[in-house]
Amino acid sequence: MRDTKTDNFIKPQIFMKDGIHAFFTTNLLNHNLTDSVAKLTSISKKNIYLPVQKHTNKIHVLDSDLKSVVADAVLTEKRGLLIGVQVADCVPILLYDRDKKVIGAVHAGWRGTAAQILKNTIKTMQERFFSSSEDMLIAIGPSIRQCCYEVGDDVKTAVEVATRFREGDYYKKNGKWFIDLSSANKIQALSMGILQQNIWQSDECTFCNPDKFYSYRYTKNSLGRQGGFIGIF
Repeated sequence: MRDTKTDNFIKPQIFMKDGIHAFFTTNLLNHNLTDSVAKLTSISKKNIYLPVQKHTNKIHVLDSDLKSVVADAVLTEKRGLLIGVQVADCVPILLYDRDKKVIGAVHAGWRGTAAQILKNTIKTMQERFFSSSEDMLIAIGPSIRQCCYEVGDDVKTAVEVATRFREGDYYKKNGKWFIDLSSANKIQALSMGILQQNIWQSDECTFCNPDKFYSYRYTKNSLGRQGGFIGIF
């Protein structure tokens, strides 16, 4: 992978020493993420895999068949592939098992978070690849944060039940709840035995930074996406 402009990619430092190609994109790329990422990384489009995301709790283990399927999490041990997810406020999460050399990408909106998609992805890594939590590195990318994520009672309760939110992870203002999906997923990762020092979490809010990120809530349309990508080459 050749060097690229830092304005296009955010590279979590937690993966740097392991030689993993992992990054989150900004809104400077065009709407076709696959084309843009292929051009900037010199990775062939045929080696970039994105699932068909439907806010499900489905986890796809990618083997030889590269046909896109409905899923909101992807796992693979195949080398030479860049797997990813697309978001526009939801939480993009990248995973890497340093021992078993397994990578993963997760799209966690409020429905996925309530369905514990990250916890189940970690569990799938443990059951399918015999991964150990202590060997896993996780990067939680830019998403809409608590300052701007206003939800109703139903969403707050669903995420709270799935996460066991602690005091301070949500607050109420003018009759509406404000919650933090990024922290909710971090809490779920910690509950699965992921070490605190093995988690990188972006502090950027997509809604607060419309010049840098696409935000569905800010623009009130679904024209743009950024993504999270990871691969072993």
